[in-house]
Amino acid sequence: MNALEVRQLRKTYNNGVEALKGIDLCVAEGDFFALLGPNGAGKSTLIGIVSSLVNASSGETRVFDISVQRQRSQAMAQIGLVPQEVNFNQFEKPFDIVVNQAGYYGVPRRVARERAEYYLGKLGLWDKAFGMSRTLSGGMKRRLLIARAMVHEPRLLILDEPTAGVDIEIRRSMWKFIEEINAAGTTVILTTHYLEEAENLCRNIAIIDQGQIVENTSVKALLGKLDIETFVLDLRAPVSRAPVIEGIEVVLRDATTLEASIPKSRSLNRLFSQLEAEGMEVVSMRNKANRLEELFVRMVNLGQESAP
Repeated sequence: MNALEVRQLRKTYNNGVEALKGIDLCVAEGDFFALLGPNGAGKSTLIGIVSSLVNASSGETRVFDISVQRQRSQAMAQIGLVPQEVNFNQFEKPFDIVVNQAGYYGVPRRVARERAEYYLGKLGLWDKAFGMSRTLSGGMKRRLLIARAMVHEPRLLILDEPTAGVDIEIRRSMWKFIEEINAAGTTVILTTHYLEEAENLCRNIAIIDQGQIVENTSVKALLGKLDIETFVLDLRAPVSRAPVIEGIEVVLRDATTLEASIPKSRSLNRLFSQLEAEGMEVVSMRNKANRLEELFVRMVNLGQESAP
């Protein structure tokens, strides 16, 4: 069964902006799925329609084979949404925010209190549960949004830029929790600007641009389309110029740093052989950028060039 199925989804706003142009998209049950796209591509509109916050102009949206348009209450019971913006009452206690959210889904008060304690604890917020939520840090507020979204134990969790502005340690702890619930069977859909998160966490990915899906495949298959990789090489001793190697572009970034762009058809051995021949000893090597980011930028640029 698909956790999410979207067919010919269109949305035109009253000002004439066509945000979605007949999108088709399926997300399998249990998947960890990334939805990527530049600002204004249609991501937020799509998530809004799936979450019943935005009305579609036409098309069909189904969650676990339940129509969002015709069976809204049943469909929403399957979904937990973590929005981009903090949208809870900041004069309310975190414990009460989570417990009261459960009430909207008919969760008994006793069960809601047990779940609030569990999810706040899992997300490292139990010691803050009975203070005012306005005193929480930005990262803690993000984690509170996740606890609130999970209290009715949805089968599909949608995370809309959940780690924006969050420091790296809190991001890691959040993803540890999300990976655990995904492993337990919860389907996860993620939008993020941290593309390394999508590469490291997600199994499948769709890229949306100008209201259309321009790619929908596995992360592994998408990365297979990357025909050039760029590496940064740190040298033991300073040099005054970059070596000239046929078929490999090498640039001197500073006296002890080279940047090499290598096509898949070329071997790294060729690069290292030439460096060794010129007396350049490499002490470390790393990818210049996230591979998915390189592909994403390239595909979006191609889409913009082909736009009328």
